[in-house]
Amino acid sequence: MGNTKKVGTAGRFGSRYGIGIRKKLLKIESKQEKNYHCPFCGFKKVGRRAAGLYVCRKCQATFAGGAYLPSTLPGSIIRKTVSQKGFASEAKALEAIMEHVSEEEVQEEKKGREKK
Repeated sequence: MGNTKKVGTAGRFGSRYGIGIRKKLLKIESKQEKNYHCPFCGFKKVGRRAAGLYVCRKCQATFAGGAYLPSTLPGSIIRKTVSQKGFASEAKALEAIMEHVSEEEVQEEKKGREKK
């Protein structure tokens, strides 16, 4: 079984499993073997240790990520949302509203119990 230019590392499977699955495997393996930028020190030294675990060889930082990539799509969306300036004020306003609503509910429950 070979590792030729045409089939790449999927050559180890020979003709088994179908070409579509072997092509998907090639895409995933090429992404997981690349080095990525460290979120702590910024150097391009992050490598995959295991599924979901990444280590920077420069600063020795260990962090969790996706199974094949250090950052997942939902994680990047949340990071962008949190980093926006308006998000913090909206979160505080929402928290104040929730506290106010919960206080009103407690008072209504007390009134209902007193009537019974």
